[in-house]
Amino acid sequence: MPAEWEQQSAVQLTMPNEHTDWTDILPEILIVYEEMKREISKRERLIIVDDIPHNDTWARDHGFITVFEEKSTALLLDFKFNGWGEKFPAELDNKINRQLYERGLVSGTYEPHLDFVLEGGSIESDGKGTIFTTQCCLMAPHRNEPLTKTEIEERLKEWLGAKRIVWLQHGSLIGDDTDGHIDTLVRIAPDDTIIYTGGDEEQPDLMEMEKELKELRTMEGKPYRLLKLPLPRPIYDTSTINRLPATYANFLVINGAVLVPTYAQPDLDVEAMNIIGEAFPDREIIGIDCRAVIQQHGSLHCCTMQYY
Repeated sequence: MPAEWEQQSAVQLTMPNEHTDWTDILPEILIVYEEMKREISKRERLIIVDDIPHNDTWARDHGFITVFEEKSTALLLDFKFNGWGEKFPAELDNKINRQLYERGLVSGTYEPHLDFVLEGGSIESDGKGTIFTTQCCLMAPHRNEPLTKTEIEERLKEWLGAKRIVWLQHGSLIGDDTDGHIDTLVRIAPDDTIIYTGGDEEQPDLMEMEKELKELRTMEGKPYRLLKLPLPRPIYDTSTINRLPATYANFLVINGAVLVPTYAQPDLDVEAMNIIGEAFPDREIIGIDCRAVIQQHGSLHCCTMQYY
């Protein structure tokens, strides 16, 4: 499984419309998607899912996961998406990949694994054989029960070409409904760099995650270079007044740039963009206001899926 910063051929967006959960803030969310479309299309091809029926818009979790066989043949892995453990409807989303493939909109060999639940947001690859994930997500109820951790790990190694799986025991955001997707918490960057979400008194589990990361070693036995992102000040659901899972870690790496979610908190937004820029010094760092996206408990990376 390639690292996200490797050369990409396209990025998929599955568009909000009046039939999705975005109905109440459709004009606001479409502004965000137009900005993503504009920045991505400057640098690579866009695959826009609009006329295929879909339940929701989280391309990261219903999209293909790309791996390479002997660094030449792209395999498009189609896993089952079940609404993050049967929390939300996903029947239509689960049919998108096959339709994209049959229409010739994606390139590679189709490989179905529709008896196994795996969301793109739940795994991170360093491109060198290490896959990062969280135990609280992959072992959550209603995903792949009754498989054991060992059985899940064996499948991930086989299908993703991994030499090892790093399971984080800690890490969750208040308001998260994915059971702890890694792409809201810990992101991998070149040169054995880990970018991660810092904790606070309200979210002490993130501080326990930081301790884990400090003990973590590369396959060569070296400590990782750690870059700590600030935690956005609390943002609340406009209807329920519950805290939302805002995070700067949910950025998207594309050809020549990194798109970073921002939350109209100028001091923290700039700090986060500068830190991400340290990890990707050869790319343009572009902030995109994701206050509308976070109202549905996701952010920028969740909305997208890259192809190679």
